[in-house]
Amino acid sequence: MRTWLVAIAKLKKPIRTAIVEDDPALRKMIVSLLQADADYAVVAELAEGKAAIAAIPHMALDIVLVDIGLPDISGIDVIRKLKSLCPQCNVLVVTTFGDEKTVTSALEAGADGYLLKGIGLEELKRDIHALQDGGSPLSPMIARKLLNRLQTKAVNETPDSGDETKLTPREHEILQMIAKGFSYAETSKICSVSAATVHSHLKRIYRKLEVHSKTEAVYEARRRSLIH
Repeated sequence: MRTWLVAIAKLKKPIRTAIVEDDPALRKMIVSLLQADADYAVVAELAEGKAAIAAIPHMALDIVLVDIGLPDISGIDVIRKLKSLCPQCNVLVVTTFGDEKTVTSALEAGADGYLLKGIGLEELKRDIHALQDGGSPLSPMIARKLLNRLQTKAVNETPDSGDETKLTPREHEILQMIAKGFSYAETSKICSVSAATVHSHLKRIYRKLEVHSKTEAVYEARRRSLIH
């Protein structure tokens, strides 16, 4: 039995990861954190956004960690471009910027999680694992801001019940899968569609529900009793 388990472990491919961060000390810390975990392989570490956009789409990555305050272009532009070129790749923001405008812009661009710098190493490692498992890790302050925004919206707005806001059966199915914690890749396999198609459906879901992230979509859909 032990031999069989070892053989299975060897067959498991490490999670291919890249870090886009201009602070050398922080970048080195994150690289060391991931390299110490056999589940991860750090494929690249970059300090500028344009270099990341040029290189990362050719690396077949699973996760990219991106800072917002890069020296050449905004990390938000990097997120938007990467999600366009490789939608199946998870993008996690790790930054000092916690204002609502920046957070919303990053989530609209396609970020799958948003963490503030200063997070402890073990917590960062836990959140990276959660991201790979299909979660959307958020720093507590970021989660609170999003919840306040959604709750304010719920009080001030009445959802439109027109057909243009109704989810199609496929959109409903995909949102149910995401709400249960399945990743894009797992959802695509279960629903027999490509990861890019899952991403496209989620964009339409976000538009119909007037939200900007998986977390907001699940919250809003449950509020409207669209999913349970």
